[in-house]
Amino acid sequence: MAQEFREAVQGGEVGAMRWDHTRVLVTGGASFIGSALVDALVERGARVRVTDNLSSGKLENLRQHLKFCDIEFQQNDLFEPSVVREAVAGMDIVFHLAADHGGRGYVSRHQADCAGNLILDGQVFRACARAGVRKVVYASSGCVYPNYLQTDPHQVLRLSEDKAGPPFDADNMYGWANVMAEQTLQAYHREFGLRSVSCRYFTVYGERAREQHSMIAMIARAFLKQDPFVVWGNGEQVRDWTYVADIVEGTIRAAELVDDAACINLGTTEGTRVRDAAEEILRYSGHRARIELHPEMPTGPMNRVADTRLARERLGWEPRVKFIDGLHRTMDWYFRTKRRDQVEAILGQVSPGRVSRICIETKDAAATVN
Repeated sequence: MAQEFREAVQGGEVGAMRWDHTRVLVTGGASFIGSALVDALVERGARVRVTDNLSSGKLENLRQHLKFCDIEFQQNDLFEPSVVREAVAGMDIVFHLAADHGGRGYVSRHQADCAGNLILDGQVFRACARAGVRKVVYASSGCVYPNYLQTDPHQVLRLSEDKAGPPFDADNMYGWANVMAEQTLQAYHREFGLRSVSCRYFTVYGERAREQHSMIAMIARAFLKQDPFVVWGNGEQVRDWTYVADIVEGTIRAAELVDDAACINLGTTEGTRVRDAAEEILRYSGHRARIELHPEMPTGPMNRVADTRLARERLGWEPRVKFIDGLHRTMDWYFRTKRRDQVEAILGQVSPGRVSRICIETKDAAATVN
């Protein structure tokens, strides 16, 4: 299906936009997903502006682009209305990835902070509508899906877009903010004609990700050869880990092909138990350790896996990287680029899961928490 769709695009049967000289804003563009998106947009010839407060993003992630003046970078706070207006001014497309976010511990324990995304998203969307931005691409999350659907790890479950609600039962305030952002964009589309699309990311991982998220935290523990090897929860939780390069490709295709404020899953349909992921990390790293489960720690839903039929139909998109391959790539990168003293310091200071997606306005990117 995806190959046939790509051939149709290349043959002119399906309209695909050209990125050359398109003016693009990426909020949260210095962090994990955001910087990977910036890489891809620059490669396509887009004129990219990044805004991020660097609370979780790193200028190192944009180093090459800054060196060669490929992008415009603004370090600022998108919670300030005047800053938002300046950031979106003159932009054709806005990719909104900035947010207050973190790992599972942060999503579960910092409800008031995550509620700030309601303000942030609302200000960005309003400014886009008023500035005449051609399209908004919003980084949403699998956290929009109802908790009551995701309780049985043994169930074969695929969350299709229509299952988000009503009735709504999102994953903590982080998930509710995602729901409201999607609803806001749909209202702006109906009432003002603002073109948009919401991409629901499922548990993104890959190079540049940080230790506040489960996959990188486990890789870091293997890197340090920790024994016992700590895993949050009972290990039975099922996740749809999706490699960052696939997420970026799906996000760009959504920007090219969807205008009607639709919500589209970007995942793999490949559910993997947390314990199985931990065992593969130990095996691939060559580290022998006893897995120590901590069911008292925040774990989130027990079964979160995407149905990606809509992405195939509307985007011609399918993930190319299987979990096992993406995991090995990520581990290779981590072991190649990290120093022991740095990782020890990071794991020592990481309260289970804080990373600020508030990095939104600076030129940083944001990761998603599923």
